[in-house]
Amino acid sequence: MKPAVIVVDMIIANLAKKNGEEQKIVEPLRVFLKKMREFSVPIVFACDSFLEEDFIFKGRMKKHAIRGTDETKPYPALGVERGDIILEKRRFSAFFKTDLDQTLRTLGVDTVLVCGINTHFCVLATAFDAICHDFFTIIMEDLSTAYKEEIHRKVVELYRSTAVFPLLRVMSSHEFLKEFQNS
Repeated sequence: MKPAVIVVDMIIANLAKKNGEEQKIVEPLRVFLKKMREFSVPIVFACDSFLEEDFIFKGRMKKHAIRGTDETKPYPALGVERGDIILEKRRFSAFFKTDLDQTLRTLGVDTVLVCGINTHFCVLATAFDAICHDFFTIIMEDLSTAYKEEIHRKVVELYRSTAVFPLLRVMSSHEFLKEFQNS
């Protein structure tokens, strides 16, 4: 297994003014990323980065994460380090119209660990696209969240026993580390 971690939308715009479910995963995620770096696992921060008049704002989504502002940067408490990949994305999936697929293949990655916010939207869209690009995919249960814990829990339970297992799995960071260290 040659994994990479994709951290979805853990950006200043989504975390700086919130004290809810999103903040609960910051410290566990920081610790996990530090551990992954010890194993030379690539870390990709997939960051919302919209144009001021982006189509996406024609729905109910409030304008945020405008390209060129600090809002699009990874949340500082996560401890971004030199060598981490910062990927601007304009839609839900980190793969949609980005070079993520090519980047991961260049790095020899075969498995992606998807975490961040929101489990039911951008995390899930990224996970589905990872499978569509022929990567084994793991949704990191304890390193992902939604604005309501019950939404996160329902999504995780729904995909825990999916028909595409083992292409798509749901695991905790502890379960993954145990498996990874024993492989």
